[in-house]
Amino acid sequence: MNSQTYVMRFAADEATAKRVSDLLFEQLDPDEAVVSAYEGTAGWFVAVHLGHEPDRTRLTQLVRQAAGESATPEFSQVEEKDWVAASLEGLAPVPVGRFVVHGSHDRARVKPNETGIEIEAALAFGTGHHGTTQGCLAAIDRMLKVRAPRRVLDIGTGTGVLAIAVAAAAKRKVVAGDIDPKSVDATRSNARANRAGNLVLPVQADGVSHAAIRAGAPYDFVIANILLSPLQRLALPVRRLLARRAIVVLSGLMPEQENAARAAWCAEGFALRRRQVIDNWVTLTLGR
Repeated sequence: MNSQTYVMRFAADEATAKRVSDLLFEQLDPDEAVVSAYEGTAGWFVAVHLGHEPDRTRLTQLVRQAAGESATPEFSQVEEKDWVAASLEGLAPVPVGRFVVHGSHDRARVKPNETGIEIEAALAFGTGHHGTTQGCLAAIDRMLKVRAPRRVLDIGTGTGVLAIAVAAAAKRKVVAGDIDPKSVDATRSNARANRAGNLVLPVQADGVSHAAIRAGAPYDFVIANILLSPLQRLALPVRRLLARRAIVVLSGLMPEQENAARAAWCAEGFALRRRQVIDNWVTLTLGR
């Protein structure tokens, strides 16, 4: 982590920076490259840190694909820099409703009337900075203003940020499933760090196939922040695990994928309650 690294950096406006970072995140191997978008004193930047000499031509082409043909990233080399620590310092707290997602370096900035969720950037998805995570947190905040759910399921939990949000604010047990064992480990660790270890049950599961997920039914609140294809496949299996008047929050969708997701769930008896778009990512709240 402290060895020599190579850096590609690109300055842009906020929307372009996030568009470039999303594309780079999708195209680059996470075992070889760390992608971040952040706001500095002179505007927004995208940075890619690598442990080896980068393919400058390919990276430039990817940046131009998202930012335009005139975009020109800068390349540099960093000697003996702890780029993980540097990246963490650049992650500002993310306020969404009553929630504030933050790293340990911003723990003291959480106000007494806010629900702080401490999540460090790691291999699992979910630091609160992505539009899908923010959309789900906003949906959770709205849900809790109406009623506290009794049984909660978080599908594709990532770092566990959404499961921890419900557990911390509603004091309810949450079953948190993810197909990736690293995400399950991250969720368990983060839940303990946020004093919610006794409320969050992390399980490694493909969809809702795990026995612990079936045992927790019927659920009256389900969150699924994943991708279009599994969201479509899960409509029927999830419906079978739901209580009457259950609420389902879906995210991980781009605007052009929204209709396909809605069609799959409407076919199972769900109706749209609310639609929210953050950073060009759609979050849907559905009711039975």
